[in-house]
Amino acid sequence: MSNIAKVLSRRQERGEGVGTNKSAIPFKKQDYQSLKQECLAKGTLFCDPTFPAESDSLGYNELGPQSSKARGVQWKRPKELCSNPQFIVDGANRTDICQGALGDCWLMAAIASLTLDNALLERVVSQGQSFTENYAGIFHFQFWQNGEWVDVVIDDWLPTKDGKLLFVHSPECSEFWSALLEKAYAKVNGSYEALKGGWVTESFEDFTGGIAESYELSKAPPHLFKFMQKALTLGSLMGCSISVHSCGQPVQLVRIRNPWGRVEWIGPWSDNSNEWNSVQPEEKAKLFCSGEDGEFWMAYSDFIQQFSKLDICNLTPDALSSDTVSRWNYSQFEGDWRVGSTAGGCRKNKDTFCSNPQFVIKLDEEDDDPHDGENGCTILVGLMQKNFRKDRRFGREPNSIGFAIYKVPDEFKGHNNIHLGPDVLLHQPTAKSNTFTKLREVGERFKLPPGEYVIVPSTFEPHCNGSFILRVFTEKEAAASLMNLDISADVKKQYVSESDVDPDFKKLFSQTAGNDSEVSVFELQKILDSVISKRTDVKTDGFSMETCRHIISLLDEVFKKHDTDKSGTMSSYEMRAAVKEAGFQLNNDVLQVITSRYANQQHAIDFDSFVDCLIRLEMFFKMFDVFNKKNTGKIELDIQQWLCLALN
Repeated sequence: MSNIAKVLSRRQERGEGVGTNKSAIPFKKQDYQSLKQECLAKGTLFCDPTFPAESDSLGYNELGPQSSKARGVQWKRPKELCSNPQFIVDGANRTDICQGALGDCWLMAAIASLTLDNALLERVVSQGQSFTENYAGIFHFQFWQNGEWVDVVIDDWLPTKDGKLLFVHSPECSEFWSALLEKAYAKVNGSYEALKGGWVTESFEDFTGGIAESYELSKAPPHLFKFMQKALTLGSLMGCSISVHSCGQPVQLVRIRNPWGRVEWIGPWSDNSNEWNSVQPEEKAKLFCSGEDGEFWMAYSDFIQQFSKLDICNLTPDALSSDTVSRWNYSQFEGDWRVGSTAGGCRKNKDTFCSNPQFVIKLDEEDDDPHDGENGCTILVGLMQKNFRKDRRFGREPNSIGFAIYKVPDEFKGHNNIHLGPDVLLHQPTAKSNTFTKLREVGERFKLPPGEYVIVPSTFEPHCNGSFILRVFTEKEAAASLMNLDISADVKKQYVSESDVDPDFKKLFSQTAGNDSEVSVFELQKILDSVISKRTDVKTDGFSMETCRHIISLLDEVFKKHDTDKSGTMSSYEMRAAVKEAGFQLNNDVLQVITSRYANQQHAIDFDSFVDCLIRLEMFFKMFDVFNKKNTGKIELDIQQWLCLALN
């Protein structure tokens, strides 16, 4: 199946609800129930061929097949490690997670936070799994990946050393849900080693589908504590915070858990500090808990001095089960940067920037009770590049990504069927991402006046292929959509007077055509190649037979007009204006297909290909009109009709 066919098929499935948490997509096309029933019927235990118990699943460098860290690793099933393994013992909680010999504390912190909300946990850790009833050595978990939920199947072979789990484990030697969860997440990312190093925001998002933001505490805004309190009312994942009273005065405290499960703060408000003596007994009973469990309280003032960053994950509406919790308004879009059509680079690239995808959002209402005292519309924008961790294994550098936000001019308000050009986009944006970054996601929070805005995501350099997810969260209802042109054609027949015809062409045509003034396709090719070989203003290797079969007129005037750099070829970025001049209005998807079919390795379209493209466009529009009998904008074809049209 071609790439464009896969994209169109996926869009159709998502329109039917496929890819939501309730209808997750089987990862690597492995259906959990089918595989489990097959194993039970055969009386065998599942062995996953897509993530086998072999060295490749451990890693590729520090955990690669020849590495010292991988030496002596043995893969064992839980029943080989203890006599009575259990999936979950006395409920899944934050103390079930102990980090192993892998630098993935960012992942451990997110798993611990997930256990604080059973509804969120059960979206990731499917219930009803066990090592007793219908046990078949197979388990499954769900993660949010690249804009959709996937159901990940694993076997229960786990890496061990000296008879103990090598990576994440529970203090309860018989409990395995956290180790199996880590394995499923490693599978999604290609290996265990792919999990080394990261930010908790990444795993927060993959466990919830939410959008994360970070605050540098050394530059903490004065209203940050109030903002943390508001985030809690929106169900966000973050460190818990609450105001208590000491000696009759309010104190701002933050509760923190070290994902190691040990090492705690020993300053003011720590487990054994004197500050707790000034708190009323009934209030102290609700909050105070002493023990070397990795959890502790800190004064907010100490928190922002001792810690570097605060990470918050804002949840999508479907992740919140309580009716008492406020909800964000949420929009999500998929897009691509494709060399030659939509990979325009940042605003410094004036010739190509406007070809980047564009998305419009309409902010109509200001926030209620703004925590910062500033009126306006809060908007969170997150731009994520796909396959970030998987590409590491193959040495592929991620793109440097960012975005800009522009106020939509009054004359374009209310219209999505447009593509903004340089007269708007080459001016200073209203807002933009703080920097371009090679991280998985760049995100920012803005406060904007009501109005319509267009968001332009881009790579820093032009001509960089990539796929992305753009997500927009707002406190109030806000309509968001892809800003894209409707597809249409208005092709008028052009009549050329005899005086406008090149004399050499007339002479050659007469000699070849004879008295009946008719030429075969071979003769037409000969005539056109002869004429075009004398032209220096357009470049081509000659007209193909395919072009000659369809040719109805020479379109060199349109070609030359939009060949702005006088290269003799049509830049794929110049193609948008050229097809419009010829009467065709096309969106990004169609322009990407045209570029992939007709452009050469330098992303240029020669004259022959340009003519063939426009003739085919006219032919396809006419074909569509024939079958669009009810004027619905949709046609239905049987297999014979489809093949006849596609092979024409």
